[in-house]
Amino acid sequence: MKGVDIFKNLLKRFGSVLGLIILCISFSILSPYFLTARNWSMIFQQVSVLAIIALGELIVILTAGIDLSVGSLLALSMVVMAKAEVEYGVNPFLALLIGILVGLGFGLSNGLLYTKLHLPHPFISTLGMMMIAGGLALVLTKGYPIPGLSPTVRFLGTGQLGPIPMPLVCIIVCYLAFHIFLTQTVLGRKIYAIGGNREAAKLSGINVSRVLILVYCIAGFTFALGGIILAGRVNSAFPLAGKGYELDAIAAVIIGGASFFGGKGSVGGTLIGVLIIGVLRNGLNLLNVSPFAQMSIMGAVIIIAVYVDVLRRRAS
Repeated sequence: MKGVDIFKNLLKRFGSVLGLIILCISFSILSPYFLTARNWSMIFQQVSVLAIIALGELIVILTAGIDLSVGSLLALSMVVMAKAEVEYGVNPFLALLIGILVGLGFGLSNGLLYTKLHLPHPFISTLGMMMIAGGLALVLTKGYPIPGLSPTVRFLGTGQLGPIPMPLVCIIVCYLAFHIFLTQTVLGRKIYAIGGNREAAKLSGINVSRVLILVYCIAGFTFALGGIILAGRVNSAFPLAGKGYELDAIAAVIIGGASFFGGKGSVGGTLIGVLIIGVLRNGLNLLNVSPFAQMSIMGAVIIIAVYVDVLRRRAS
């Protein structure tokens, strides 16, 4: 029995890492192109946006919340940034700041709607904001993309810092910063405390509303940053750019070991979840699997991940 318990504990702690290893081994056997340096460079470029926005979704889920406005805020931030730069001739650095402020502003709105209007769940406020931001992105562009971004913006999506692609630099910096933030700061510990037991957090003197507002602001910042990196990668801003990203971000966080019930999750686990999604999609593309079949496979992976989370909760 002791051996079984040890195996269960190992699976509980390192299950997502084991899943990533199994995927890598399987695809390396099935495709001769999978383990090439070029392919892995492509994987990191493809997951760069998801990796950034998943951090914002992580801190929301840590508080037992959820943010469905990911894709719409990503699209609106990049559209406003591109419109300011391309159509109004705003300095590229100022345009980048404007795009970031859009994400922060709408994140603040999400937090205020949830905490000050006392809505039953952030699902409601972020669902409404998803539709508002998505509609604004379409209104501002009339449904058309805005091409021709400045070299400054393109550098964030396609440039290199020495031998390292800029998107990978952004991932490294953001993940280190969030790891320190969640594990070494008072606010980070408060986020875990709220997710673990909100009433106990209130009784211990934590201003829950203030922390939640900050959480949604930080999430909005990461969504905007992800949108800017995506715009730089494709040299264009388009209003439907974020479609489906909300589901990918939630899936990455849950696959990485975070709990929908809050209070449990890590930056490292989220990165593993992002890589699992990236590797799975890349491997299926190499094997010429239909995009429609890929949707079904991703849906099954999400269901399995949530079920594993339920089993972990029962066991604990």
